[in-house]
Amino acid sequence: MMGAADLNIPVRMKEQPLLSVRDLGKRYGQRIGCRGVSFDLYPGEVLGIVGESGSGKSTLLSCLAGQQRPDEGRILFDGTDVLALSEAARRRLLRGDWAYVHQNPRDGLRMGVSAGGNVGERLMAVGARNYGVIRETAIDWLGRVEIAAERIDDRPSAFSGGMQQRLQIARNLVTGPRLVFMDEPTGGLDVSVQARLLDLLRGLVRDLGLSAIIVTHDLAVVRLLADRLMVMKSGHVVETGLTDQVLDDPQHGYTQLLVSSVLQV
Repeated sequence: MMGAADLNIPVRMKEQPLLSVRDLGKRYGQRIGCRGVSFDLYPGEVLGIVGESGSGKSTLLSCLAGQQRPDEGRILFDGTDVLALSEAARRRLLRGDWAYVHQNPRDGLRMGVSAGGNVGERLMAVGARNYGVIRETAIDWLGRVEIAAERIDDRPSAFSGGMQQRLQIARNLVTGPRLVFMDEPTGGLDVSVQARLLDLLRGLVRDLGLSAIIVTHDLAVVRLLADRLMVMKSGHVVETGLTDQVLDDPQHGYTQLLVSSVLQV
């Protein structure tokens, strides 16, 4: 398999960051969810976040994607202070420029709506109204994620778990979001289905030049998809760098344990 470096997606450090995060923190009573997290994400870059269960990676993703409000810090998207936006403006952001791929596709799909309807709803949320164009676009995107066109009117409940995840990806990417959040996108799938889904994601990342943040416990996923890697422990970032560099020559003791699979993540 190719690594993320083979995708030839440069980190264009002279550009303005697409996303800037500074000193982000979230607490649950006395427990730290995450604290002091800072990073920049550039256009066309994929950042992987790894750590064992309870490390803070899911809390961080939830705060970044607007599912929880952090207690401290700043999030700037293309220079705009996300935390200062009105609720209506945040909803527009989530419908258009941002997308969120859930670990469980049922959380990101409307199970009582057809496959084509799931994709079409996202298009309509950003203003599409022509039924013929919406249906043609849905068929095109179902094909991109390897779902046969004749299944456009089937409901997601008739699909396998892997097909539901592919449909969720189509629903999220059809509007051309500028930033995609992914929470364990291959979690809960068997090995052969994971491999096909990873190949699909790798192709979409390459072809669309996606900017993405991926949270996962699977180091093979980040090696394949992520340009840079951030390792979290107890709510803090303990190591960050180019993915291959971190995985091949980890500097922090915790990262060394993760790489050697000593910790159960």
